[in-house]
Amino acid sequence: MDNEVFRALADESRRRLLDRLNAQNGQSLRELCAGLGMARQSVSKHLAVLEAAGLVTTAWRGREKLHYLNPEPINAIADRWISRYDRDRVHALADLKTALEHPGMADNAFVYTTYIATTPERLWRALTEPAFMDRYWGSTFDSELTPGAPMVWHYRGATMTDPEQVILEADPYRRLAYTWHTFTPEWAQATGFDAGRLARFAEGPRSKVSFDIEQTENGVRLTVVHDGFEPGSPVLDGISSGWPVILSGLKTLLESGYTAGLPA
Repeated sequence: MDNEVFRALADESRRRLLDRLNAQNGQSLRELCAGLGMARQSVSKHLAVLEAAGLVTTAWRGREKLHYLNPEPINAIADRWISRYDRDRVHALADLKTALEHPGMADNAFVYTTYIATTPERLWRALTEPAFMDRYWGSTFDSELTPGAPMVWHYRGATMTDPEQVILEADPYRRLAYTWHTFTPEWAQATGFDAGRLARFAEGPRSKVSFDIEQTENGVRLTVVHDGFEPGSPVLDGISSGWPVILSGLKTLLESGYTAGLPA
């Protein structure tokens, strides 16, 4: 995968496309073509290379296919290489890593794709079973995992319940979707939020998150889409920093053998 990422980044036109997505994430092919001076077919081919390298991931909104920056491959390369070599020699990679970790917030969604050396069944359990979730997330939920079923969230001793906390989709080993948890005073106390920040988090519409699981030759491809935010949402800002950490912990847990002691 490292070789594919480096090959994708070697082309100036593809770097320009990444710059466009960094300025405004979640663009259609039509939007990306505007002002680039490239034929639509060429842009489409470049996007296909970036998507194959994992640098761009896509999600459908109605009939429109939107393109999003995906920081996971850059994070993985940076963690592997930047710490081992002179940072002065890899500033370009480090700068791109920083850019991808702080994408433009003009859109109303966070999209992230990662590849994990595990099975769809084990990943599903890690996303749904409290014993797994507590190990990499610290948050857990109780639910029957059927569409419309209520969810009860637990975090650092706080319990969040609300009629709108529900499962939206539950297709075992393929797709899970649910509405995001409620921002309660108990949750704020557990996270150290003051009343003002809690109010800002609670005033926006309730968002939703989905997990799409695809079998690959060497494991699974997991795509997380967290959307439904208003422009400038503080919740979007918060989850955009939080999800990469959570998903990194999930990947480490499933790949490192640290699952010892969990139910078989």
